[in-house]
Amino acid sequence: MNAPGPQGPEELAAEDAKLLTLARSSRARNGAAEGAAVRDETGRTYAATTVALASLAVTALQAAVAAAVSSGAESLEAAVVVSAAGAPADADLAVAAELSAAVVVLAAPDGTVRAVHRP
Repeated sequence: MNAPGPQGPEELAAEDAKLLTLARSSRARNGAAEGAAVRDETGRTYAATTVALASLAVTALQAAVAAAVSSGAESLEAAVVVSAAGAPADADLAVAAELSAAVVVLAAPDGTVRAVHRP
């Protein structure tokens, strides 16, 4: 078992690679700062992008988690965030941990895995 915290870049499992594709596609389609995708305990996937309105601001991962939870998800198997940021936002790690995500992957916009967190 890996220790908690960031792990070095690694090859993603096939199901996590699909999340990376969804997150990258959502980000590109919307021209957003970030894209994210999550997989819930039943295998359903949800994708979202950053929301930056005057009255509402959420990260892409928070938006994807909100979609999952509002659809009945109780936990997450995995989460992927595509961002130019060098590290996941604390809020993203917190929401992933709250839903017991086994892994949170941070990838660059080109799809390069930067970090893998196992909360």
